[in-house]
Amino acid sequence: MRAMLCRHLLWTLPAALAAGILGCEQVRPTQPSGAATKLGFTGQPTNVAAAQPITPAVQVAVQDAVGNSVLGATDAVTVTLGSNPSGGTLGGTMTVSASQGIATFADLRIDRPGSGYTLLASAAGLSGATSTPFAVTLTFAAVTASGLHTCGLTIVTGAAYCWGANGSGQLGDGTMTNRSSPVLVQAPAGVSFAAVTGGDLHTCGLATGLSAAAYCWGGNGSGQLGDGTMTSRSSPVLVQAPAGVSFAAVTGGAAHTCGLTTGLSAAAYCWGGNGSGQLGDGTKTNQLTPVLVQAPAGVSFAAVTAGAAHTCGVTAAGAAYCWGDNGFGQLGDGTTTNRLTPVLVQAPAGVSLAAVGAGDFHTCGVTATGAAYCWGANGSGQLGDGTNTTNRLTPVLVQAPAGVSFAAVTAGAVHTCGVTAAGTAYCWGRNVEGQLGDGTTTDRLTPVRVVQ
Repeated sequence: MRAMLCRHLLWTLPAALAAGILGCEQVRPTQPSGAATKLGFTGQPTNVAAAQPITPAVQVAVQDAVGNSVLGATDAVTVTLGSNPSGGTLGGTMTVSASQGIATFADLRIDRPGSGYTLLASAAGLSGATSTPFAVTLTFAAVTASGLHTCGLTIVTGAAYCWGANGSGQLGDGTMTNRSSPVLVQAPAGVSFAAVTGGDLHTCGLATGLSAAAYCWGGNGSGQLGDGTMTSRSSPVLVQAPAGVSFAAVTGGAAHTCGLTTGLSAAAYCWGGNGSGQLGDGTKTNQLTPVLVQAPAGVSFAAVTAGAAHTCGVTAAGAAYCWGDNGFGQLGDGTTTNRLTPVLVQAPAGVSLAAVGAGDFHTCGVTATGAAYCWGANGSGQLGDGTNTTNRLTPVLVQAPAGVSFAAVTAGAVHTCGVTAAGTAYCWGRNVEGQLGDGTTTDRLTPVRVVQ
């Protein structure tokens, strides 16, 4: 009788409680599974990064009435989105046949970040199940801001996300709807990005892989998408590069785009608006597909950067060249004459530039030793030389705080920022909108530290 009572208690009560009542053994006997009646999530969604496979893989068990897995079940199980707080789309293989009673979903992914997502599991003839709520997050390897929109590139899969103004389709999500949070760029099947760059009303990306193809999307009134048309695009289209040309980098200006080719003797190509000669091909004619920049003999570029209507490049030896609009001296050649092909920036004696960044009407560069130089328009102090009324036709030294050296600089419309090797950011120039990040709206004529 005692044995029978113990067996009954072990089936109906927690083992510890049964042991406390009658001293029954605390090992519950194996219960044979009954007929399949329902589903249950045995591997809940965790570590969910947007547009990347959910890891560990989601698992759904075919279960009997008391929750045991039915090991022989091979039912086809389908998962769909339940709660969908951000209007995301579930991708991957969404119907899987169970093996030994478990359906494993190895490549599920959700394209939009948000908190409170759930998954629903269903199978013919069985009661469904709902996962626990989970969040989808984004982790960016790089971001680029321009015009009135911003784009970022994810760390692992090279998925591009954009947010902000979208009146020309510059977010690339297939719509022209402004977005206040990141949306996935609808790249062609199989295309992921190694880099993204933004212009005023358009965006471009460099594809991963050996092809190094460039894709652009958004406004195309001047041909800045490079697809041979002037039709705006709300999702990426392939740039029609000349035969044999592949790109190692792309950069977007206001209404033009430039790319740097792969190889040891890198050449620059530009396309789009050319009213000021910013394409560098010796003309002022807009180009709907990439044309070769007419660099001086023997000059090849290690990097190029596009401003509003001018472009600059830097050589591996540290010489900078610029071309296009020069109304404020942003080409740095000592004049205010527009140039249809590259001219040498007249840097101070002994100064070589490791990198340059073009703003709307000014340009800045940084040396290998961390000194920053700027030239061009200075109405808001964006050159950082302590003045705000004097435009500079050649590079002047940025008056950084004592001991501060820069690893990189970037030029905006009327402000500039630099970052140190330790990751500290400094900005200078216009600050009416708070773009310097120092906690004020006061313009700064020399670099101030971005507050944490």
